[in-house]
Amino acid sequence: MATSAAPLPTRKPQMGWGQLANISFGFFGIQIGFVLQNSNMSRIFQTVGASLDDLPALWVAAPLTGLIVQPIIGHLSDKTWNRFGRRRPYFMTGAILAALSLLLMPLAPAFGAPLLFAAALLWVLDASLNISMEPFRAFVGDMLDKSQHATGYAVQTAFIGAGAVVAAIFPWLLEQFGVSNVAPAGEIPDTVRWSFWAGAAALFAAIGWTVVSTKEYSPEEMAAFEAEREVEASQSVRALAAKTYTSAAIWLIAGGAVILAVSPLGLEKEILLLGGLLVAYGLLSAIGISMAKQGKHANMLSSIVGDFSGMPDTMKKLAVVQFFSWSSLFIMWIYSGPIVSQYFFGSADPTTVAYNEGANWWNLIYTVQNAVAAVAALAVLPLLSKRIGKARTHMTCLLLGALGFLGYFFLRNPNLLIVCEVLKGIAWASILAMPYAILASSLPQAKLGIYMGLFNIFIVVPQLLVATVMGSVMNAFFPADPIWTMLFAAASWTVAALAMLRVSVPGETTNA
Repeated sequence: MATSAAPLPTRKPQMGWGQLANISFGFFGIQIGFVLQNSNMSRIFQTVGASLDDLPALWVAAPLTGLIVQPIIGHLSDKTWNRFGRRRPYFMTGAILAALSLLLMPLAPAFGAPLLFAAALLWVLDASLNISMEPFRAFVGDMLDKSQHATGYAVQTAFIGAGAVVAAIFPWLLEQFGVSNVAPAGEIPDTVRWSFWAGAAALFAAIGWTVVSTKEYSPEEMAAFEAEREVEASQSVRALAAKTYTSAAIWLIAGGAVILAVSPLGLEKEILLLGGLLVAYGLLSAIGISMAKQGKHANMLSSIVGDFSGMPDTMKKLAVVQFFSWSSLFIMWIYSGPIVSQYFFGSADPTTVAYNEGANWWNLIYTVQNAVAAVAALAVLPLLSKRIGKARTHMTCLLLGALGFLGYFFLRNPNLLIVCEVLKGIAWASILAMPYAILASSLPQAKLGIYMGLFNIFIVVPQLLVATVMGSVMNAFFPADPIWTMLFAAASWTVAALAMLRVSVPGETTNA
């Protein structure tokens, strides 16, 4: 007598700490790659012949690559189901390409046109890291029940912080063990070379561990888990087909106006990039609408444009929070080092001992910030989110971070900056965890990848905006006083915190 198959469970099982660690361990390697890139690429570029003025143009590769790659990878990973899994094929593809890039980067001086070679490798490296990173964000949402989203993303944040600390301190440790930190003109120091090679091995091993230690749910299991929130794949494209071309025209006009304003207003030339991006989105939006109106529902462009224009309400509100959160972070990365040297060590001259002592102090306390983020992610965020909810937790952490920025503006004892970095570390942990936990709890599973990829836009755009606009603002109003940027950063995180008052998490109850 035939028996019917047992019904599939409708709720994901709870996972222990070991399983949570396996799911996110790959991010330890990804963050090592990002920090090695962020800490050393300017040094490598200058070593192979770039001038200081060339650096912004060379560095624009990083945010632009994320802007392009993440929505595409998110869209593709949502639709990938094969014997290797749904997200895991992208983990390994990115890991292989990123590891090769890290291995080759220190060899740039040996190639013809070394600056061009290094710049091209930066594009490949950043694209590869994004190929792995974006599916990892969705992977936590795929594997965990809603009740564990906050804990899952907190564990991921802990590995991010740990990877950042390891990558930041590794060149210094090599120097302590006698590895040379200087090299002849045109050569890359051994501390950097060995850091990149060790980073390649760590990145590949960490991502590989997640791949072999986890098993993704089948399409049938995922459908059972999400039965109540199933979304038809072509819904957003049909909504796009109903739109007029007005919004596309607005983007085109806005981009053209920005481009035309650069010369008459004497703005920094980098603002041309911002205008170009607005024009590009306007053109892509118009093409996507046109294809949707023609009934071409299966194309990637219309799907991405449709999903972007039809973002869920929670995602739209979180986008505002992300915009102001990451504006502050980019201000921090650009200006904190010079500010510490000028205002806390008394020198704005890079050739002086005092300036370099300030730079070293900033590197040390920034490592403290990342270490605090790793600890806070496990010790603070899960407990606080259970007590007062994810939204209020994120708001609280952002306000603490804003106090950290204010400390730079009012304090003058460099030792007290450690307190500021502790506060900012708590906020940094929350920025890496809470918005994604809220999103994963609020979005349909069938589109978690693409929405996570699109969410990255609100990380990239503020970075590009700060890179293009902040320079013009500082030159116009505070040309010799970068300390004012810390006030901008504090205000920006305060706005982000207040914007969290508009965010609610469906089904969440708190004990507050």
